[in-house]
Amino acid sequence: MQREALLRIGCAAGFSGDRTDAAEPVVDALIAAGGPAVLIFETLAERTLALAQLARRDHPDGGYEPLLDDLLRPVLDRCLRSGVRIVSNFGAANPPGAARRIAALARELGLREPRIAVVSGDDLSGDMHRDMLRQAIGPAIDGLKIVSANAYVGAETIADALAAGADIVVCGRVADPSLTVGPALAHFGWARDDWDRLARATMAGHLLECGAQVSGGYYADPGFKDVPGLAQLGYPIAEIDADGHCVITKPPGTGGRIDAHTVKEQLLYEVHDPAAYLTPDVVADIGEAAVTELGTDRVRLSGVRGHRRPAELKVNVCHESGWLAEGEISYAGPRAEARARLAADVLRERLQALGPLRVDLIGVTSVLGDDAGLALASRPVGDARDVRLRVALNHADRGAAERLGREVTALYTCGPAGGGGVRTSVRPRLGTVSCLVPRQQVTTSHEFLSWSR
Repeated sequence: MQREALLRIGCAAGFSGDRTDAAEPVVDALIAAGGPAVLIFETLAERTLALAQLARRDHPDGGYEPLLDDLLRPVLDRCLRSGVRIVSNFGAANPPGAARRIAALARELGLREPRIAVVSGDDLSGDMHRDMLRQAIGPAIDGLKIVSANAYVGAETIADALAAGADIVVCGRVADPSLTVGPALAHFGWARDDWDRLARATMAGHLLECGAQVSGGYYADPGFKDVPGLAQLGYPIAEIDADGHCVITKPPGTGGRIDAHTVKEQLLYEVHDPAAYLTPDVVADIGEAAVTELGTDRVRLSGVRGHRRPAELKVNVCHESGWLAEGEISYAGPRAEARARLAADVLRERLQALGPLRVDLIGVTSVLGDDAGLALASRPVGDARDVRLRVALNHADRGAAERLGREVTALYTCGPAGGGGVRTSVRPRLGTVSCLVPRQQVTTSHEFLSWSR
């Protein structure tokens, strides 16, 4: 790579379950532009790792991104032939398993053997880490049935893997912006305490990390903030220069919009303090950042400053938290809302020994409701003619939780009149505890997949 050249990084996923057809236009644009390029997939959220660990209980070889094949199959050949490197956290709870699956996919497609690096060290769920977590959380941890515990690690190990010649880097829980910082760090050879450049690359990664949000997806609000071609959104590409400044764009001919408004919204997304955005790599300061439109779907971010990285790393600990039972039933026609409210009252009375119910009248009060039911109680009975009643219960015992579904089903004939379309479910619930641990207690490394046929 020529270190003076721009580095282009395209994002083709912003969470697990994102669209699987986003990568092809991004890869086409990266190849057409020429020069060094990286494709990233960001597929983790706060509880995705816990769900992945639960998946491994039934399928020990699983636990990585379930859409891995769908994400990579359309573009793997083009990336390997053109030198577009791939970096992702789609390893989730099983990065080695994801790497093995990618290798198998390459064989199935008749491709050359990619050099696949696996990043490890973020998983702190083992017994060897229990004392560390107890010091961070306190004795309450002893009462938790831990499903997953992962540190948000940074970009350095990604950079090391790329510098060692990786075509593909598979990670678990790295911080979202680090998927961008790692390639930039490897490409430009920045010092690892070059806080300003690291901060600029971090904010470039922050703009990319949620996929099509910055392209107008989460921005769209018809009649107020219109976005063309929402069904065919183009996912973003960052053009990063040697000082870390970036231009955000998207593939030509794709839907969506990238302008100062969409960039500013994403820039501030989930940033608790614009002057001190904490990441494992750096503390980024966007207090004097400048967002400049350069042309259609081209926006430059500059003026970001950086400060010394935190001495601690964030850890999310997910644990078993009982069972969530849900039931729904619809009421329509005259007095539908009154009948739905009566059904809720019946359920509250019959299930009061199990604890409080969450009650939503979808179409009347749901998103703006509350677990205590105060929002619904304070609202006078209206004349809604199409109401979906949803009730939910959290309970430590599965058998008790399952009773909710039976009671909702019984409303068919036990009344009120005219209920229909019952759906019920019971599923395990996860709780989350976040803490900080000393950085030096978390060691990351990378290892290349050993090929065997």
